[in-house]
Amino acid sequence: MVPKYKLAYSLAALTLASVLAGGTALAASGSGVGAQKQSASVAGNAAFAALLDEEWQYQLRNAPELATTIGDYRYNKLWTDYSPEQIARDKVTTAWFLKRFEAVDPAALNEQEQISRAMMIRQLQDKLEGIRLKTYEMPIDQVQGVQLMLPGFVSSIPFDTAAQYQDYLDRLHALPAVLAQLKALAQQGMKDGLVPPRYLLKKVVTQLQQVAEPAGIRNVFGQPVEHFPKGISHAQQVRLRQEILKAVDTEVRPAFVQFAQFVKTDYAPHGRVHEGVWSLPNGDALYRYDIRAQTTSSMTPEEIHQLGLKQVSLIEGQMTEIAHKLGFADLAALRASVEHDPKLYATSREQILEKYRADIAQMWPALPRIFNKIPKTKLEVRSVEAYRETDAPGAEYHQGTPDGSRPGIVFVNTGDYAKRDLYTIEDTAYHEGVPGHHFQISLAQDMPLPAFRQQGAYNSYVEGWALYAEGLGKELGFYQDLYSDYGRLNGALLRADRLVLDTGVHYKHWTRQQMSDFFHAHPPTSEPDMQAETDRYVAWPGQALGYMLGQQTILKLREQAKTELGSKFDIKAFHDVILGNGAMPLDLMSDLVQRWIAKVKAS
Repeated sequence: MVPKYKLAYSLAALTLASVLAGGTALAASGSGVGAQKQSASVAGNAAFAALLDEEWQYQLRNAPELATTIGDYRYNKLWTDYSPEQIARDKVTTAWFLKRFEAVDPAALNEQEQISRAMMIRQLQDKLEGIRLKTYEMPIDQVQGVQLMLPGFVSSIPFDTAAQYQDYLDRLHALPAVLAQLKALAQQGMKDGLVPPRYLLKKVVTQLQQVAEPAGIRNVFGQPVEHFPKGISHAQQVRLRQEILKAVDTEVRPAFVQFAQFVKTDYAPHGRVHEGVWSLPNGDALYRYDIRAQTTSSMTPEEIHQLGLKQVSLIEGQMTEIAHKLGFADLAALRASVEHDPKLYATSREQILEKYRADIAQMWPALPRIFNKIPKTKLEVRSVEAYRETDAPGAEYHQGTPDGSRPGIVFVNTGDYAKRDLYTIEDTAYHEGVPGHHFQISLAQDMPLPAFRQQGAYNSYVEGWALYAEGLGKELGFYQDLYSDYGRLNGALLRADRLVLDTGVHYKHWTRQQMSDFFHAHPPTSEPDMQAETDRYVAWPGQALGYMLGQQTILKLREQAKTELGSKFDIKAFHDVILGNGAMPLDLMSDLVQRWIAKVKAS
């Protein structure tokens, strides 16, 4: 899993619906005579490149966290502006950019430029639709709220020079104002009836209190002064430590305490009763928007639900075969044994981390067998921060910087370790690390593409690739332990369950109990993870659908290519097509594969 603020590459995604999603046709044309007249202003490759850069620079200025995350430190003193005035300005500017991109004549562009134009148009359209639906009025929940995003962002901030520590200090001083803006958005959401479920907001209060409670250097915001790089003088270290810890204790922590009190006494009591977004004003439209934005798919909720049920049955059939190989009468017997077999569960936090590291290490040498290009960005495995262990997923990937100065990181939840199984780690290591998220995202950062595509984050592509990557481990001869192979199928079952559960709660009006009952009837993971997963689907509609919908699209395209090309099929070349354009909408990716198939057949 790539966390939302990394997936959208800025905290602005929380309030401005800027998750990059889309599927505009390659040859989409400008609108009418007016567009033809305007097209001259952006005619020619240089002018189009300049327009792309202008829009990208606008994104960076208005989402300083995005700039920091990718290693652009021009805005390191700033946070995103969440004020109503800025949202209104952003709506006008986004519409202005949309008109300019629609005015570009695609016939004047080469293939890559046509892809960029199509992706940008859909991205801007979806952003405007998100603003129209007021998605920014629900900025607080237990998965992607301010209490997780702001502290989690600290790991992406550079601390190499005294000036960078000073920038951080400026950010700390400004942080209470950010919380005040998000509070105002939540208050407006209450007026409009746009609020998360009440029971989840109670979890948020606890998370906020956990961020606020540790003092000084023990606080997540104070930890950067625990160690300084060698280039900073002793006098500077003393001053910066004092001023940063003072800001943490007298400004940041009190602001989080106040925010927690607001959520507890004012916001949570107004939380919605029903779990699904269907119960919100315009809820059905919101969910269809979520599906489109998160999956770039035109499938209906019912179609997705039925696909999930079909996949659950198929995968559990494969799991039954594993059960028989292990000597069990049926899948139920295997599950019962696995649940109580102490050898399959962790005995320490470090054991979990070392297992992840070992599985990632064994994959690296095998990659040249199926890929022409291997990323150079380093990858580390670390524990999830203690303050978010309760609701964090089992593991998640945070990207490194394009210049390699910050490695990619797989954050692993080692909390409540005795209840965390070991047999699913190999599968998750390939998903989050290589050849999954780290592999795909690092490659994209090195490609000669416009910046917005290098940093592209189409959920169904990114998560679909990572799920597909889990299966590549099987093809490369890994999962030698039958329990690890059972773990791989558990991972696949989890993604199939998601299709059923997400559509169940947001489309079929399921309750949390109904979700929990289905999960327990088709259990893919440990109890702590199932509980966190259930609440994640409630809080983050549509996101969990992207995994299997993306993976199924890649698998179908690969099978089509193998069938049509026969002996001409080359798995490395196929992967070049899938990965060689950065993250993109699924239909655009499909178009490119069709063109590649036709080209290879013609040759």
